[in-house]
Amino acid sequence: MKVSIARAELLETLSIVSKGLSSRTTLPILSGVLLSAQNNELGLNSTDLEISIKTASKARTEEAGSVVVPGKLITDIVRSLPEAAVSIETVQGGATISCGQSSFTVKTLSAEDFPKFPDVVPANTITLPADVFAGVVHQVSRAVSRDETRPILTGVLVVVEEGILRMVATDSYRLCVREVPVEGITGTLEAVVPGRAIEDVARLAASSETVKIGVSENQVIFSFGSTTFISRRIEGAFPNYRQLIPKDQQTRITLGRQEFMEAVKRVSLMAQHSAPLRLKVAVEDRLLTLSAQTQDIGEAVESLEIEVTGEDVEMAFNHAYLMDGISVSEGDKIALEIVSPLKPGVLKNETGEEFTYLLMPVRLG
Repeated sequence: MKVSIARAELLETLSIVSKGLSSRTTLPILSGVLLSAQNNELGLNSTDLEISIKTASKARTEEAGSVVVPGKLITDIVRSLPEAAVSIETVQGGATISCGQSSFTVKTLSAEDFPKFPDVVPANTITLPADVFAGVVHQVSRAVSRDETRPILTGVLVVVEEGILRMVATDSYRLCVREVPVEGITGTLEAVVPGRAIEDVARLAASSETVKIGVSENQVIFSFGSTTFISRRIEGAFPNYRQLIPKDQQTRITLGRQEFMEAVKRVSLMAQHSAPLRLKVAVEDRLLTLSAQTQDIGEAVESLEIEVTGEDVEMAFNHAYLMDGISVSEGDKIALEIVSPLKPGVLKNETGEEFTYLLMPVRLG
């Protein structure tokens, strides 16, 4: 194999497939990238056996062929090179990467030993605007669980029905639901996609116009630009999130989102060692008082003017979870609905958009 490609394009394609590299030392070939040169195109593949990624870029092919190169190493090499044409040529037992006056020779593995790219035939596909897809992923992904003992919670429920894109994530401490209408989409789709995979797709597809999503029996396929990203589906029943969201509330407050976020950030400085952030609503004074106290460190108190209906109430939350909810909501104002100090609080956009962030309270001592 001998191929020449612009350094910027090679680095971009490597950054895409690097998301599929495995760190498992028991299978060294999974930490490699399969390079395939033919028809003036350089194709790149990677897989960790849970996700598989392939992409391609225009290149000048002098000699067709395939080879597996160390993924992280070649990415680091290309990143260090000047902006010029990069030549990759296979030699006995290795590959030479040249650019200007620089030349590197790396050990390679046989392309024949690299896992075949999955041949997925989706039952149905949906095409979404990439910016809408990425925006919804950004909002719900904060609530994805990192606890592998409950695999279903490590995923994002993706549903498309009746022209609505809905994503849901929960780690059992908080729940985030985002719905957005998308013009021109027809058909239905439902799958639980691993959180890490869908976050990677959202980032990688940012420069594309659309993302096409297809679902097969046990895999989800994403296509954008010249990239195909395949992930396994998470098996199992996603929690019935609708029954978790309170139907009514005792108290509802509305205030400036930025103002709320900055106050939470300040007061949280004193919520150390898992200390809760307290919220006290005084309806008559139209005030929300935030407070936090950590023994042997100190305390902080701050009051904000609010619009409020309902009754006085006091409750507490994990400050990091509350901050996550405020930061991923949109609009100038945000609403907090409270049923009781022992039931979840619910953050909602005041823009009328379907955004719901449910947050379990911390029991006050």
